[in-house]
Amino acid sequence: MLLCGEKIMIQEYQLRVLPEVAANEQQLKEYLVQEKGLSVRNINATRILKRSIDARQRTIFVNLTVRVYLNEMPKDDEYQPTIYKNVEDKPQVIVVGAGPGGLFAALRLIELGLRPIIVERGKNVRDRKKDLAQISREHTVNPESNYSFGEGGAGAYSDGKLYTRSKKRGNVDKILNVFCQHGASTAILVDAHPHIGTDKLPRVIENMRNTILECGGEVHFETRMEALIIENDEIKGIETHTGQTILGPVILATGHSARDVYRWLAANQVEVEAKGIAVGVRLEHPSELIDQIQYHNKNGRGKYLPAAEYSFVNQVNGRGVYSFCMCPGGFVVPAASGPQQIVVNGMSPSNRGSRWSNSGMVVELRPEDLEDEGLKIENRGTAMQDDSVTYPQLSMMYFQEALEYNCWQQGNMRQTAPAQRMQDFTRKKLSYDLPESSYAPGLISSPLHFWMPPFITERLSKGFQQFGRYSHGFLTNEAVMIGVETRTSAPARIIRDRETLQHVRIRGLFPCGEGAGYAGGIVSAGIDGERCAEAVAGYFNL
Repeated sequence: MLLCGEKIMIQEYQLRVLPEVAANEQQLKEYLVQEKGLSVRNINATRILKRSIDARQRTIFVNLTVRVYLNEMPKDDEYQPTIYKNVEDKPQVIVVGAGPGGLFAALRLIELGLRPIIVERGKNVRDRKKDLAQISREHTVNPESNYSFGEGGAGAYSDGKLYTRSKKRGNVDKILNVFCQHGASTAILVDAHPHIGTDKLPRVIENMRNTILECGGEVHFETRMEALIIENDEIKGIETHTGQTILGPVILATGHSARDVYRWLAANQVEVEAKGIAVGVRLEHPSELIDQIQYHNKNGRGKYLPAAEYSFVNQVNGRGVYSFCMCPGGFVVPAASGPQQIVVNGMSPSNRGSRWSNSGMVVELRPEDLEDEGLKIENRGTAMQDDSVTYPQLSMMYFQEALEYNCWQQGNMRQTAPAQRMQDFTRKKLSYDLPESSYAPGLISSPLHFWMPPFITERLSKGFQQFGRYSHGFLTNEAVMIGVETRTSAPARIIRDRETLQHVRIRGLFPCGEGAGYAGGIVSAGIDGERCAEAVAGYFNL
């Protein structure tokens, strides 16, 4: 019951509080009473809108944007749902690839009154698990079902991090809200570095697929696009390896590891250009050590803080050296997409509770560096020797293949990854032994400083020394470098028109997402998928 003069209202406050206050709603209410002069009996509810950790000083603070409900209860939903209508009788659009670019393109097509037909070379997100386990147990890689190929794309089983530097904040919010609508925790709307977790993301992806099917769309798993059907510089449809022909404009969202697609495009005069990538290793520390360093406390993170993150970047000899895809409390995983490759990536479960923390530590590599630095691109393994013709626009892809093949040879031609202690690497010493690691297929001691290209190793070594000066204790032999990290982004860009998002020459072809060279991560790929769907609607004059 309200007393005379008491108002019903909603207030928002920017707060800087201790971690234990941010973690407990009752303590948060007491803080608001003490610091903002509110009456405790008037606070019916609080909702945290944004949350970030400030660990720059010894005392750790949490920055909060808090909505306070005075004399009323929250009425608004925690997320903004999207309405999807039935499109069974609408014009169909082919979406090649069921990663974040393809899934968000399909959902946006439904919003716009178009019917998506998804063609995915890999298996559904649940069945992929068996093939991923086989990589670690039997050291065999299914070239159609692995950490790169299958429903959900490369992000499904490599963390589910949703952080992006995109300035299009409205679009970012839309992507996060769609994830929440399909079962993700609403915490992703709050945290500065949102993260779903590898253990929870598959169910969210399944729910997105179910929405597409319920609205009249189609999803075809284990169906690989074999060729685009092009007539008079216009897309008519696709042919699949099963012999099926599907007609309609094409959103091409195949991901950054679909090397057969790049080869087909180059061989059929579809304009593609070489694109810069970043190459290096996975660096793994004990998570307790990273907590101690980042939180300036020998006891680590304590009860109220999450596993600590870090981010490093520097320029070394004219090229960027930086951490990439940091996975606190995570695992290093074998991410090869074919035979005779070793590729590593990182992932974290939602609780980020493992004993290790890892990140990619990579060096910027530009197409001109291949010639300027004399980097070799031959010897790409017997699996690649069927290339009767090589294409200059695929030079960065050839470099990736050569490095991954070399790594596979160093790993005894299994998924056993070559590795070296961090400080030994900077001192150019072979590691006598290796620390315990999260990498399930196993490690083998190897002189990464000797067999990896000097263009990369010399910059990594100097970068590590600089990072060690920034963050005391980071450069240590407790950390292990695991080779190699090569799939940071697409090695080629499929050239499209800026306005229409169609290929520069071929009408009805919409290169999309990370594999086309226009995104870098789950959220940015989702944003680009939505943009391509809108461009297709323009193509139909809707």
